[in-house]
Amino acid sequence: MAFRFRTMIRAVAVPAAAILALAIAPAAMGQVYPTRPIRILVGFAPGGAMDIVARTVGEKMSAILGQPVVVENKPGAASNIAIRLLIDSPPDGYTVMLVANGLTANPLLYTQQPFDPNRDVVPISLVARLPVVIAANASSDISTLQKLVETSKVRPGSVSYATPGSGSTPHLAVELFARAAGISLTHVPYKGGAPAIADVLGGQLPLVAVNAVEVLPHVKAGKLRVLATLSAERVSTLPDTPTIAESGFPGFEASVWHAFIAPRGTPAAVIGKLNAAIHAALADPDVRDRLAKLGAVASPTTPQELAALVRAEHERYGRLIGEANIKAN
Repeated sequence: MAFRFRTMIRAVAVPAAAILALAIAPAAMGQVYPTRPIRILVGFAPGGAMDIVARTVGEKMSAILGQPVVVENKPGAASNIAIRLLIDSPPDGYTVMLVANGLTANPLLYTQQPFDPNRDVVPISLVARLPVVIAANASSDISTLQKLVETSKVRPGSVSYATPGSGSTPHLAVELFARAAGISLTHVPYKGGAPAIADVLGGQLPLVAVNAVEVLPHVKAGKLRVLATLSAERVSTLPDTPTIAESGFPGFEASVWHAFIAPRGTPAAVIGKLNAAIHAALADPDVRDRLAKLGAVASPTTPQELAALVRAEHERYGRLIGEANIKAN
């Protein structure tokens, strides 16, 4: 009887141990993450502001997480190709993406690759904000934002401005400004910030709207004059340039923001670990200094705060795109 009793105990104990191991396994997996390289998708070509931000933050995240963090550029369709790749990736924390405002505007501008920014991806953290600037050819008669407004009110639509593309963040930012100022400007979209700036430097157009980092070399060379930064505070790399509020439009602010997202279904524990790594990276003085040289301000958030931003921006851009009948290139 004793032998049979001990055998029964062992028979019960083995399945119980197996059940306990299965219960512990998910927690253990969350604790050991990551165990292999993490890739950061970027929807634009190497060398641009977003690529630089991804590599700067990713390098520090690698040291924090103890695994390689590799940036993978997948340009095309205003980052929609990369977003679709992210959505279709396994939700295991090994594929994330650095996105910009296009995450919230693109579904309203493009219909061939539909996605819902509030449903199909998971927010991790905001990373940085890069203010949009309005700049003029240094020889242009439009030397201040007030002069731009005065000229446009006298001759509506007579002032043209270049942007990196129809529906781009600078385009939407200037449209928001124009509505606040009660003026009409003529938009000329380009396929990127570089060609837009080139034509303003060449005198084909008087104004360009891009993010701050793209105009810095030309401002230093005396070829472009920044009329205003569409930001709440002055930009460290453009300390003498007034903000939009200082130029007479208080309460108006527009910036290019960069944020990390993951595929829907990524475990909360993994999102938490990635969020902590991003925050630690952005707290590093070297990272903050490198971002500041781009004109970017480190702006880490919780996943919940980023989710609220995405919802608000999606709604704001939805109203603007509908009212102004803005179409993608």
